[in-house]
Amino acid sequence: MFTIKTGGAVSTLRNFAKIILPNNTISTSSLLCKVEDRKQMLASLPKIDEGTAGEKSIDIDSLIQKKENVFPDKETPNRLFNGIPFNELPICNIKVSKNNTIISFTDHKGQTRLLRSCGMEGFKNTRKGTNIAAQATAISISSRALDIGWKTIRVAIRGLGPGRLSAIKGLQMGGLNIVSVTDATPVSWNPPRPRKQRRL
Repeated sequence: MFTIKTGGAVSTLRNFAKIILPNNTISTSSLLCKVEDRKQMLASLPKIDEGTAGEKSIDIDSLIQKKENVFPDKETPNRLFNGIPFNELPICNIKVSKNNTIISFTDHKGQTRLLRSCGMEGFKNTRKGTNIAAQATAISISSRALDIGWKTIRVAIRGLGPGRLSAIKGLQMGGLNIVSVTDATPVSWNPPRPRKQRRL
């Protein structure tokens, strides 16, 4: 009878009389990955995707210390952005639902100048409600806004759906400078009674 040591575990083997070994022991060590190689491998892996590219969390406290004029105050309506007062900037209204995204541009008085939706861009059926459709619509309407001469705009977004962030990103990709983003989603504090639960 002799023993075989493998990586700390000892197993006893009987009926091995034909093999003659010195000291009747065999020691083997399993190949272990080096810690440095594992660290290099983990460092080379891509970082965990946090969602849409460019969408990162922001530490607001550090932002306040860097820029004190980030949040609106009583002087905001008269503050100049590219030579135009804030309250005279054109407004981009984005209405997002789970089935479609409608983007319209109004002047500061509220008169609609441009209007595009995902359906008008050629997307049909369920594709109208995707974030890609919203981004494509935003890029096309931003090029029309640049033709009018609007470069700096305000954004008011309303509703919940997959195209919320993609539409804003599409406006930026189209070459527009966004000064402020306002969430105008209506909130019902006394909503209608929910449906009866479905019986299975």
